[in-house]
Amino acid sequence: MKLPTNNHAQEGYPLGINMADVLLVYKKNFEEVHDESLNSLKQVLQERSDTLRVEIRAREKVRRADFIGRDLVIVLGGDGTLTSISHNIDSHTPVMGVNSHPRNDDNDGSLGFYMDSSVETFAHDIDLALSGKAIVNDLPRLQATIETTSGNKIKTDPALNDLLIANTHQYAPSKYHLRRGDLETQQQSSGLVFSTWLGQGAWFNHIARNSGLGNKEESSSHYLFIAREIDASIQDGRYCEWTETPTVITSDMHRGYVVPDGWDEYQFNRGATITVDLSGPVLKLLTFRSTMSEKFEASK
Repeated sequence: MKLPTNNHAQEGYPLGINMADVLLVYKKNFEEVHDESLNSLKQVLQERSDTLRVEIRAREKVRRADFIGRDLVIVLGGDGTLTSISHNIDSHTPVMGVNSHPRNDDNDGSLGFYMDSSVETFAHDIDLALSGKAIVNDLPRLQATIETTSGNKIKTDPALNDLLIANTHQYAPSKYHLRRGDLETQQQSSGLVFSTWLGQGAWFNHIARNSGLGNKEESSSHYLFIAREIDASIQDGRYCEWTETPTVITSDMHRGYVVPDGWDEYQFNRGATITVDLSGPVLKLLTFRSTMSEKFEASK
């Protein structure tokens, strides 16, 4: 049984009536702390083998087909592990993040903003997830659609954190025509960055939010837009905006790329049109002690 979809944190339904189909994806980098965390989770899951059907995959070997038909996806690692595989997860499949190396225990560990569970709490948290008592956070995701000059349309993977559009040659300016609603302008910058409200990219944390952009009441419908401006004195909608309106750029770069969540690159040539909005499928993220909005507010 799948969880319901809406735009608010909520309590879910039991994941399965007889046998829940679970996929565990883990970070593989041969560090002992991650191996120990994986072994701990395996033991907890084995103790529930009468109600769970579990498959385990390393992040480097997982494929989109591995996510189809799952009742629950468990991601063991840090935020990078989750964002790197989250584009494979549809809007109906709940996912829970387990921090395999918390920063609270080691300064070299992961902050794990999206990872609300830990090795210590996993046994308790997985039972909450299976019984439908976890908090369900429907997190909006950005998506870009690239239309080439020949008319082909390519949808990028959805971005949970942020999405970059820039010249592939970072030493050269990004030149483009920008359109958003009634705004039309010819522009050059060192690249465009788009972010969701919960996006944890340092660029937005230190610039956009300090400028007072955005608010959580509109977090499901709006996104943050900033052009990494060459002229830092410009602070209007051409370079800085909290908006629900799609942003459309027409490239005047020989070659550029779109990069969702810092992972796969989607290249385009001069004349291509790229539309960015918040139309990506939501990510159904489970938490166990507070909503993601509450967690974000506490971290500010």
